[in-house]
Amino acid sequence: MKKTVKPPIRTIAGLSSGPRSPLYFVESIVEPLIMVFFMWGIFIYFEDRIPISIFFTSILLFSVTFPSGAKIRLGFWKMSRDVIFQWLLLASMVLIFAEITSYRTLFTPQIIYTWLIGTPIAQILGLTALKELSPFFIRLQGPTKNAVIIGLNEQGLVVANNLLADEYSRVNVLGFFEDRAPERAPQNHGFEILGALTDIPLYCKSHQIHTIYIALPMSSHPRILKLLDDLKDTTASIYFVPDIFVTDLIQGRVSDVNGIPVVSVCETPFTGVDGIIKRTADILFSLFVLILISPILLIIAAGVKLTSPGPVIFKQRRYGLDGQEILVYKFRSMTVTEDGTKVTQATKNDQRITPLGAFLRKTSLDELPQFINVLQGRMSVVGPRPHAVAHNEEYRKLIKGYMVRHKVKPGITGWAQVNGFRGETDTLEKMEQRVHYDLEYLRNWSPRLDMLIVAKTIWLTAVGQDSAY
Repeated sequence: MKKTVKPPIRTIAGLSSGPRSPLYFVESIVEPLIMVFFMWGIFIYFEDRIPISIFFTSILLFSVTFPSGAKIRLGFWKMSRDVIFQWLLLASMVLIFAEITSYRTLFTPQIIYTWLIGTPIAQILGLTALKELSPFFIRLQGPTKNAVIIGLNEQGLVVANNLLADEYSRVNVLGFFEDRAPERAPQNHGFEILGALTDIPLYCKSHQIHTIYIALPMSSHPRILKLLDDLKDTTASIYFVPDIFVTDLIQGRVSDVNGIPVVSVCETPFTGVDGIIKRTADILFSLFVLILISPILLIIAAGVKLTSPGPVIFKQRRYGLDGQEILVYKFRSMTVTEDGTKVTQATKNDQRITPLGAFLRKTSLDELPQFINVLQGRMSVVGPRPHAVAHNEEYRKLIKGYMVRHKVKPGITGWAQVNGFRGETDTLEKMEQRVHYDLEYLRNWSPRLDMLIVAKTIWLTAVGQDSAY
């Protein structure tokens, strides 16, 4: 039935498994393929060949951009904006690398300009065509399937709302089965209650039910086992949605251990190939930056040494990957080098900050030595910012999930910093917001997100920020 009241939609964050529709697969691959084929087409048109270097470059670009994000659900202008912005990030990194290595001189300006301008246009046209063809791919999924949900509760409503919110899904949610009295169940949800749990087998036979979602709490284990036994006489596909899926999963996924299915509740995103991609990008980017800024590092080091007494480099203990202590490098910007059981955060007009230090902190130049930490493997270019050990011990007792941010290496910049939570966190609420963004980064990591954070960091540094003291 159609929903009459539309409650807020909440997603089951981080869960990645289950069958994907033909449209989902095509959408995830169309942008990377267009980028690769357009690059090949340019060289075939201008040079009647595909150089081996271009072949390997295109494979690398494909691996970075696949799978692409879902865009056909967006309006044309927002879709175009996202395509162009992502292309500018990617193309900028390729051109910078080509300039440093003199790789760019191998190609004519005509080829380069055609590639730069033509690729996003081709991607936008491809996505527009896919949007027009989407009814065909939806039909490939077969006829509309009837679904029922067992358990009128939070996770059941999450599933129902998500199914109905997806205009590309051919699923008709008929309603819920629930044993509780109406007054004890959630109200104003807009779905029909079809009966009690004992009514399910007969209802499924008489109404051609294709899919059943069991959203009972895990404490109902005996009822679930009996229900599964009763449903063996139906042909419906059955999915179990345990109540852990409405908690804050970090990289939640279904996998197996020697054939035994297990559910990941909290895991680092940097496992397997993703870990190799992340580490390789860190090494290449940090080497490139250190070579590029080496004269600046020498000038800043001399300025720190000449303008105030004390060491040039401030080394402070921080928590790194898995909560292990690491030494993090910064240009000294204060008259003190606190690293004990109590560390006072810098505040606005802090008298401990040197005149040169104020400039370094405002422009983030004091963080540049941390690219050495990245090469050492202690840090990453992008990740949650490391806090002093004393602050970690304080906040881990006050903020739920605080230590989860240490499932990855700390970063020079992060998702929290480009969203306004940089510098002093003088209230518990500000630190909670910083941790919230750090955990969102863990849930949603992708190479494109790292590129976006780096680009926003450069932009915010160029225009200036007032939040770091």
